[in-house]
Amino acid sequence: MKSLQILLSTALLIAASAQAQSTVKAAADPSKDAAREALAKQDSDSDQTAILKAALSAQDKQYSLIRKGKMALTYDFGYAYIGTQQINAKFADSTLTLFNIQNTRSHSVTNSFSADYGLRDNMTANVVVPLVSKFSESETYSGMSNGFGDIGLGLRWQPMSLSRDMPSFTTSTSLRLPTGRSPFKVTAGQGLSTGSGFTALTLGANTSKVMDPVALFGSISLTLGAPVRHLSQKLNDNATLTGVNPGASFGFGMGFAYALSYKVSTTVSFQETISAKTKLILADGKTSQTSTQTSGLLSFGLGVRATPQTTVNVSVGVGLGPDAPAFTLGCNIPLNF
Repeated sequence: MKSLQILLSTALLIAASAQAQSTVKAAADPSKDAAREALAKQDSDSDQTAILKAALSAQDKQYSLIRKGKMALTYDFGYAYIGTQQINAKFADSTLTLFNIQNTRSHSVTNSFSADYGLRDNMTANVVVPLVSKFSESETYSGMSNGFGDIGLGLRWQPMSLSRDMPSFTTSTSLRLPTGRSPFKVTAGQGLSTGSGFTALTLGANTSKVMDPVALFGSISLTLGAPVRHLSQKLNDNATLTGVNPGASFGFGMGFAYALSYKVSTTVSFQETISAKTKLILADGKTSQTSTQTSGLLSFGLGVRATPQTTVNVSVGVGLGPDAPAFTLGCNIPLNF
């Protein structure tokens, strides 16, 4: 009997000890529900799905302009030939006293160096410095002129990122400074100009759409020129030019590029510019206006990919209309190899 009492006492002690250990363990470790609640997402925690979606959206925002903080240098070579025929006629008392045809041949070579800097991924600033050489020959004058052309400052902005289904769209603003030799300050028959002679602001927009293996593109632009005053240029008819109000110019173009292979592509484009009348102010208070000019250019280009980051482009243009150059030749070479 005594042994049975000892066994019962021992069993009660073991049961009490087990219950005590269970109570301590329960106090130290949370229950399954408590653990589930602790591991559940709190209001202050970040949503991993949202983070992943934002990261993917950021990767999708790609632009065709150079990236923020990057710089690109480019060299452009341009050649233009202009051949004109000018008829000089003079009448006195209904009698023709002067008649001759003057042929003028003008060659223009432009070497331009441009630098582009990415202000943002979708905004690029650029500066263009041209070096101009001109040679003109006629029956009364033959000479050459070399010097700086008009320096240009520009800004390009791409409001929307690239999309597989939508065309890309880019706007541009450029300011042309009259740093070249002005045609309004050159004595007729004694020199050639290397610039336009006035400040001009150009607003433009262009769009493109890739449809493998063809890329379509188009552009429009509007150029506004600032008036020029305080001139004193002697003209051929003994008049003196004192001021100029340049007319606005509107331009548009379109074309396509076709990939012949991974490294070779060809382009065909058309560009037309319509220039409004320019007002000329003379010393005697009289004014005169030039006629509205329309010039077109049909260009054919070839692009060769020298490296994965470098493409050399060569183009040949044919003038359309009497106000356009007879033909042009251009070459574009990136300098940041």
